Amino acid sequence: MASTFSDERNKEEYSFIYGDEAVSYEVLRKPIKQGKKRSITIKVQPSCDVTVSTPEDAELDDIHQAVMKRAKWIYDALKEFRGHLEYVQPKHYVSGEMQFYLGRRYVLKVVEDADALPTVKMTRGKLLVTLTRFNDDKTAMVKALVRNWYKVRAERIFHERLSELLPQATWVDGIPSFRVLPMSKQWGSCSAKGNLMLNPHLIKAPKECIDYVILHELCHIAEHNHSDKFWRLLTSVMPHWKEVKSKLDGMAELYLNE
Repeated sequence: MASTFSDERNKEEYSFIYGDEAVSYEVLRKPIKQGKKRSITIKVQPSCDVTVSTPEDAELDDIHQAVMKRAKWIYDALKEFRGHLEYVQPKHYVSGEMQFYLGRRYVLKVVEDADALPTVKMTRGKLLVTLTRFNDDKTAMVKALVRNWYKVRAERIFHERLSELLPQATWVDGIPSFRVLPMSKQWGSCSAKGNLMLNPHLIKAPKECIDYVILHELCHIAEHNHSDKFWRLLTSVMPHWKEVKSKLDGMAELYLNE
């Protein structure tokens, strides 16, 4: 059993190796309340996110030791929750269902307003869908509005991330074109001509997962298969890609679920 630490964009995110898997976890530091016991609490969410709550002054070594003591429990919990995700039910696009955006959960709320135009917007932890009126096509209308909302957001965010990441991809000449196209089993692809295709469902994942997919496809412009040279190239621009891939794979069933 080994461990690796990474700190991405000032977020306290680390990982440890259990078997052949890199398990990522996020450290949440909290102020110590007077009279409260100083302790480290580990939670594995049904979404397969692992969070470690600690006193704000906890040492990294102490946090790491606490995590490693429960490494098998964490791994077993992740395995169980991933098994549950395999049986995710199709969405019905009704109020109360869960939606995701950039790694965060939002509760879908569908409302009727005869004086409003059909819209989708995020507000107070909810994805609010407004319909002019409810009818027999309500589900189809909500689904179409939500899918289009995701597509528009995906095109904008993917363009921003591609622009941000391109300076790292020194082997790429110019700005590659990309299309946003739904795919059932792939997050992205790269054509022989270097054109990228990205799955709009990827917008549901954290930005680091989006970055991983974009960098993965950019590496294919230089290396068209998954050779050792390809993986070395990917590692050179994203050393912790295995952790990020593991996080994305763990949520794939939920992100791709329609």
